[in-house]
Amino acid sequence: MTAPSITLTRLDVQRLERLIDSLDETLPGVIALQTELDRADTLVSHEDVPADVVTMNSRVHCREESSGKDYHLTLVYPKDANADEGRISILAPVGSALLGLKVGQHIDWPAPGGKTLKLTLLEVESQPANGGAFPE
Repeated sequence: MTAPSITLTRLDVQRLERLIDSLDETLPGVIALQTELDRADTLVSHEDVPADVVTMNSRVHCREESSGKDYHLTLVYPKDANADEGRISILAPVGSALLGLKVGQHIDWPAPGGKTLKLTLLEVESQPANGGAFPE
């Protein structure tokens, strides 16, 4: 499956590149994140990002296609990650895959045991760009 086109904010890219620079670049999550940043089709200011695009600190609603299970996840920086609260690190495979997605797009989510699940983004429930808050 080819990866869907993504839109990123310049602010997220700047902050994430700083994060990458501070980490061991051989870590799998770092490599995956850099790949996502490199393939962004569109860069916009945080004021101009569409409301249906996943940015850092966005809360999203997605569904795993084969089981129909719904997930409500918040995409966060590693220091704020807490899987029990649905706060997913940008360095987790699903985190970097969600960044920049638009409602209606699908991603492949590498699951434990070598399975790949298909996630569909149903809604961006909240996005800091729309609320005026840009936490790092």
